[in-house]
Amino acid sequence: MVDRARELELALCCLIAGGNLLVEDTPGVGKTTMVKVLARLLGLEFQRVQFTNDLLPSDILGSQVFDPARQTFTFHRGPIFAQLVLGDELNRASPRTQSAVLQAMDEHEVTIEGHTHALPRPFFFVGTQNPRDQAGTALLPESQIDRFLMRLALGAPDRGTQKKLLERDSGGAFQPGAIEVLASAEELLEWQAAAARIHVAEAVSGYILDLFEKARDRGWVLSPRAALGLQRASRARAFLCGRDHVLPGDVQEVFAPVVGHRLAQFSTAPSDAREASAMAEALRQEVPVR
Repeated sequence: MVDRARELELALCCLIAGGNLLVEDTPGVGKTTMVKVLARLLGLEFQRVQFTNDLLPSDILGSQVFDPARQTFTFHRGPIFAQLVLGDELNRASPRTQSAVLQAMDEHEVTIEGHTHALPRPFFFVGTQNPRDQAGTALLPESQIDRFLMRLALGAPDRGTQKKLLERDSGGAFQPGAIEVLASAEELLEWQAAAARIHVAEAVSGYILDLFEKARDRGWVLSPRAALGLQRASRARAFLCGRDHVLPGDVQEVFAPVVGHRLAQFSTAPSDAREASAMAEALRQEVPVR
């Protein structure tokens, strides 16, 4: 990844907060590469599912397969049984298939034919999607949008970044194995536990409530999950900054990625990730810090 330090930091913040991540942008800007880099850096078991219009829920979750030799059914696990699962181009699949991952995202388990199967720990679902005005895309249901803690947009690289990409091009495909593993799944679980203990002062939690009240005054009713997610993401950023307490600046840094895609549901015109982030940023600037 070239010049994507902030996006990688926010993505790591999302995972430390225990959330799911949505990355939206046009094809070819590095969405899939960023997720592969993140999985490699953290030493996580990685699976990728390419979402298409003919993808079935069983292609993701797995299915019962009859074994003639034993005369029994055996459960064959799908790619959802990994620590970091990438749902690539999520909004190209049918709503039925998109909804197949809702339980996994929320409860970290899946139920198949009456049997519940726990997913690995830690478990993260990262979805990428193309802008909704592109051909072949379908809107994600609001229930799924709300289960993503953050949404990021990478944006097209500027001239300087594009120059670096051209200079580093070796003509081969990206190889995640060339990246050094810097952590492990066990360490990530420890980071999550430590982040959950970060202190949130009453004034900071009051600031979060002020932000949500301002949204409500505009007719944008955000879910309690969103408020909890904002606090958890703020704790995760404080942890990454080496502090044992949350500052208002932590809330401000993660506010647009946490809230933007939820505000887009209330917009009369289609909003891509950057437009929704601008909506969230405008809202944030109207609320003074306590």
